[in-house]
Amino acid sequence: MDFRLSDEQEALRSSVREFAREVVAPTIAEHYEQHTFPYEIVRQMGKMGLFGLPFPEEHGGMGGDYFALCLALEELARVDSSVAITLEAAVSLGAMPIYRFGTEEQKAQWLPKLLSGEALAGFGLTEPGTGSDAGGTRTRAVLDGDEWVINGSKAFITNSGTDITALVTVTAVTGTRPDGGKELSTIIVPSGTPGFTVAPGYSKVGWNASDTHELTFDDCRVPAANLLGERGRGFAQFLRILDEGRIAIAALAVGLAQGCVDESIKYAKERQAFGQPIGNYQAIQFKIADMEMKAHTARLAYYDAAARMLAGEPFKRQAAIAKLHASTVAVDNAREATQIHGGYGFMNEYPVARFWRDSKILEIGEGTSEVQRMIIARDLGM
Repeated sequence: MDFRLSDEQEALRSSVREFAREVVAPTIAEHYEQHTFPYEIVRQMGKMGLFGLPFPEEHGGMGGDYFALCLALEELARVDSSVAITLEAAVSLGAMPIYRFGTEEQKAQWLPKLLSGEALAGFGLTEPGTGSDAGGTRTRAVLDGDEWVINGSKAFITNSGTDITALVTVTAVTGTRPDGGKELSTIIVPSGTPGFTVAPGYSKVGWNASDTHELTFDDCRVPAANLLGERGRGFAQFLRILDEGRIAIAALAVGLAQGCVDESIKYAKERQAFGQPIGNYQAIQFKIADMEMKAHTARLAYYDAAARMLAGEPFKRQAAIAKLHASTVAVDNAREATQIHGGYGFMNEYPVARFWRDSKILEIGEGTSEVQRMIIARDLGM
């Protein structure tokens, strides 16, 4: 087993790292403080081909794979998580469902714009009263002639209300299964559809330069042809999407954790206390050494999950392990980096303050840590 990157993968990582440091880092703090979406950064990411990384060229993609996306996410998150989650959600939650389950007509209509970064898409799963328990979905879609009529609401949906958002895929109850359970299906709802309302953006603790909204559907009508995949297969579809997405979130979490190491080393070399740099003190050295150890092991976990996924092997457990471990490490490293920075770590002008605020959601989004433990335990036969 060899976890060393190929020359092509190293080139991708280096180019994204340079972009993050030279383009994202100088401007993202202002967006973060003002809660504005970084359209100019997203446009440049589109020109770099980042939104098309794991998709075939025939659909307008770059011909890479999911691991390439993860490498890009890690490098972006070393500098800022708002930009990284914008890319992650746009690809794994926005474009991927259409690529995985869409008809050829749906792919032709939506993928070119999504894979170029010209447009974004959201994934409407979570509801105000239903998060991890997706089986509790209350949003309903009724087939009326050749149209779906959708009523309900969704919460915490990323990339759902930007000026370039083209659509949201919505999970809805479309009937009753033979066993009496809810039949869940996924339906494409284009932005601007009458009856589809995007609420004002949330006031969030972190990810302040990313786009997140509550959505409501009031007799929202879309063509019957907007059904994504088979009717009644919505539950299986979003489970597949979330399994893959957990690897991507793990990569993002590793990036944040590594960014905490980067900033702590830099600060420890510059900050003087008692006549010498604080990095000369063993207490600080050991903190940073532990942070590096945690980031390294979390990286290996997502590398392993991605490798299994790309090999066509079962990867659900490994994805859950990667997401659980990496998100825990991100929170730990953000806390320690803030401690190393002392009072300055509490000031928003320092990146670690942003890292600290951004880290906690990684233990919640795309499956809480508790859900990851459930997945691991069940896969072990418990």
